[in-house]
Amino acid sequence: MEAAPTPAPAPHVLVVPFPAQGHALPLLDFVALLATRGLRLSVVTTPANLQLLSPLLAAYPAAVRAVTFLFPSHPALPPGLENTKGCGPEQFPTFIHAFAKLREPILAWARAQPDPVVAVVADFFCGWTQPLAREIGAAGIVFSPSGALGTAVMHSIFRRLVRRPADSDDGFTVAFPAIPGEPSFQWRELLMMYANYMAGKLEEQVGESVRQNFLWNLQESWGFVSNTFKALEGRYLDQPLEDLALKRVWAVGPVAPDTDAAGARGGEAAVGAADLMAWLDAFPEGSVVYVCFGSQAVLTPAVAAALAEALERSAVPFVWAVGGGVVPDGFEARVAGRGLVVRGWAPQVAALRHAAVGWFMTHCGWNSTLEAVAAGVPMLAWPMTGDQFFDARLLVDEARVAVRACAGGIGFVPDAGELASVLADATGEKGRDMRARAKELAAEAARAVKEGGSSYADLEGLVQEIRRLR
Repeated sequence: MEAAPTPAPAPHVLVVPFPAQGHALPLLDFVALLATRGLRLSVVTTPANLQLLSPLLAAYPAAVRAVTFLFPSHPALPPGLENTKGCGPEQFPTFIHAFAKLREPILAWARAQPDPVVAVVADFFCGWTQPLAREIGAAGIVFSPSGALGTAVMHSIFRRLVRRPADSDDGFTVAFPAIPGEPSFQWRELLMMYANYMAGKLEEQVGESVRQNFLWNLQESWGFVSNTFKALEGRYLDQPLEDLALKRVWAVGPVAPDTDAAGARGGEAAVGAADLMAWLDAFPEGSVVYVCFGSQAVLTPAVAAALAEALERSAVPFVWAVGGGVVPDGFEARVAGRGLVVRGWAPQVAALRHAAVGWFMTHCGWNSTLEAVAAGVPMLAWPMTGDQFFDARLLVDEARVAVRACAGGIGFVPDAGELASVLADATGEKGRDMRARAKELAAEAARAVKEGGSSYADLEGLVQEIRRLR
């Protein structure tokens, strides 16, 4: 009797996350989706970041393994600092430059593997992996933790080297004629690292490393994977974009799981999910505003004071996850019973899915954006930096599931009275239509990731493409 043929080994994919919470989490969620489809994945990490992989390694022990390298030192980074959590956006360029020093150790590791790497999936801040992929004969795939619009704008400015006239201020308008709808943004709304690069404020090697990062993504990659879906960003996905070098874009989002029962996604929560749910149970459906500005932003005392005054004057029930920030003295006592302040990490996914939460005041970071979209919760947009102004435009002007809370920007202090009015209007009758629209978009997001949906189809198609690389 003839022996059955030995099945071919699963394709081996190398994954390189960037060491920032908002970047690593969605890429690890994507790794889980690839693991369930039979791929074998080696995920690069460093000693201090290894714990982020623990849930993934426990869930897929046969498919996912960690490959740990020492974090490259840099004189501008404190010893032992391996993640941007708690750092300001001004330190991102240095992290990008320092992390790129892993290229040679990773290259040596890849060449020593008995089962060759067929594809390298790396965060868009790890553009140095694209020529690395070519060098080992693998396909280089850029993973974008941002939406398609934000990804195109970021690559466009570094590709075009847009300049601000010497006689203009931060309100100077930059147009993007090659992007559908020809969006435009003020200079102050572009990436801080780009503004600093153009102003010569970055150390020369760091600045060139940052720009080259984006150029490698455009020049060397096989294509982009974006954590988005067609019902949200179809106009930017229907045809190849010049600002993404006409590369293929697989839209596979939302990649995050629907639930986070433990409330520990991204770190240990400062309040238990069950305790927070019990507190929210006391409020009517859609009446509570959840306030959080992500893992990077820390409000200045003046900004925190303005927000606290607005929350107090608006009389709306709220949960405010302050992270590492401060709240004014006496504030919690004055809002006791209708306001809850969480100092540290909050179980955000669980909070947004509670029936009592009707609005989300957010910095418009893409992970938070998609968590709100998936939960059917409209947003009060308060962008700070990074891709957040691009996301706010998409949410307010196109998807119509957000209203602008204020002009935004790091250090911008809003008028407390105006902000209180925005809060009151949103939670009242004026916000009814937008709440309904948010529910409709949530249904579209759910359909996208199910069999027959656009994101499901793109993910399956990408996996088949990777299988053909062997």
